[in-house]
Amino acid sequence: MDFIAIPVLDSAIRLSTPLLLACLAGLFSERAGVYDIGLEGKMLMAAFFSAAVAAVTGSAWLGLLAGIAASMVLAAIHGVAAITFRGNQLISGVAINFLAAGLSLLIAQHWFQQGGRTPSLIGGGRFAPIDLPLAQTLAPVPVIGPIYSDLLSGHSALAYLAFLAVPASWWVLYRTRFGLRLRAVGENPAAVDTAGVSVVGLRFAAVMICGILCGVAGAYLATALQAGFVKDMTAGRGYIALAALIFAKWRPWQAMWACLLFGYLQAVALWYQKIDIWGLVIPVQAIDALPYVLTVVILAGFVGKAIPPRAGGEPYVKER
Repeated sequence: MDFIAIPVLDSAIRLSTPLLLACLAGLFSERAGVYDIGLEGKMLMAAFFSAAVAAVTGSAWLGLLAGIAASMVLAAIHGVAAITFRGNQLISGVAINFLAAGLSLLIAQHWFQQGGRTPSLIGGGRFAPIDLPLAQTLAPVPVIGPIYSDLLSGHSALAYLAFLAVPASWWVLYRTRFGLRLRAVGENPAAVDTAGVSVVGLRFAAVMICGILCGVAGAYLATALQAGFVKDMTAGRGYIALAALIFAKWRPWQAMWACLLFGYLQAVALWYQKIDIWGLVIPVQAIDALPYVLTVVILAGFVGKAIPPRAGGEPYVKER
């Protein structure tokens, strides 16, 4: 029962939040037919600029805006390369990852002279935990009290925003005209073009939404989950988010559960230095590697057959 203790599940929610935001970001982009390997790079750049601006201004909200802006710049670059100039989408995404990894360290060292780090964030520079209504009142109530006051309450505003984005994404994709057209662009862009709707415009809109969500994910890492920017702080979360997206078969609710699974595996590694299963001791290094092993397994296609949008990865050339 230790593995489903409230502190472990609480950590799982915190650790799954950036994964969920990045996963939803990839969902919008890939549903529109634009593959985005650059989730990692956009998150990393957003993490740096959000931490840098929050450190200078003392405002986590200004840091959030800066992180979103930085991520959207990279998203625009990816859009121009992949949509306007019809370049290889995978190569463009990888290039963004390399660009963000190098540029964030270079600017951080130039601005703060702390070896590629930003100053530690304090006070208003970080997103503080939010206590939900009646959290303290309900705390003594058996079962319901601890779940509400210790598990559901006490997270930052960005964490609640991430989980609210799940039903919002579902509604946008499946209950609005924009969502219908966006999904159609990923399946049959020629049909959308024939209906008089701009394929380029829809794909750019999806890529920019991806940039916004990656910006929030990066800002969460630097101003809520941690207290500043450090080198490579995304630690492969962008690739894990892609694996979760494939695992979820490009659907919002399934994406949430997939991200919670990855977050739970990370939380177990964080809370338990070693695990004893029927006399077999599993070292923490093996537990810590589980999310990445699961990522490889999913991407290798061992967990069911996931069929991506039919026009995914293919630049659209309008017939004359």
